[in-house]
Amino acid sequence: MSDLTELGFGLLLGFTLTVPPGPMNALIAARSAMSFRRGFLTGLGAMSADLVLGTAVYLLQSQVDLSEVVRYIYALGAIVMAYLGVRLLTAPPPEAPGEPAGLRTYSSGLLVGLSNPFQILWWLTAGIAFAYLGGVVLLVGLFGAIAIWVVGFSWAMHAGVHLHPRLPRAVTVVSAAILLGFAVYFAVLAAV
Repeated sequence: MSDLTELGFGLLLGFTLTVPPGPMNALIAARSAMSFRRGFLTGLGAMSADLVLGTAVYLLQSQVDLSEVVRYIYALGAIVMAYLGVRLLTAPPPEAPGEPAGLRTYSSGLLVGLSNPFQILWWLTAGIAFAYLGGVVLLVGLFGAIAIWVVGFSWAMHAGVHLHPRLPRAVTVVSAAILLGFAVYFAVLAAV
């Protein structure tokens, strides 16, 4: 595989992980409605989670038995998504749109990424295939796509709130509903 083909394949794989609607994008959207920095730091936390999950998959690829842990992954995901959904709905809004965001915002993105069943299962399926293909150029493409999405999505969401003053609350409510919906979905999958 040529470097250009490998880079393209890595970008494509990265977008399959980041673009589909899900709990992480809901949280990034809600945080981006407050400030670009909050959305970006949340996405950076999610990207860090991908680095942790990708490293774990690469190191443990021959020892992963998905059937043994999938129920626990879904149960943990349900708890974290429910907590974050309720927190989005009940937390007071920041005092000012420019309120500083920092380690706490980043950490919440990392936590959601490490407990998001979709993210974990992506790494245990497509990620395992990725680990077998290997290659630094493929890795650069994958994380390049994640970085492009984190910056682009956060910026687009934040830019949209300036056009409509009621948009931040609407984004927060919709994002919380998506997180709570995924919490219920993951709880059902854990129970089956």
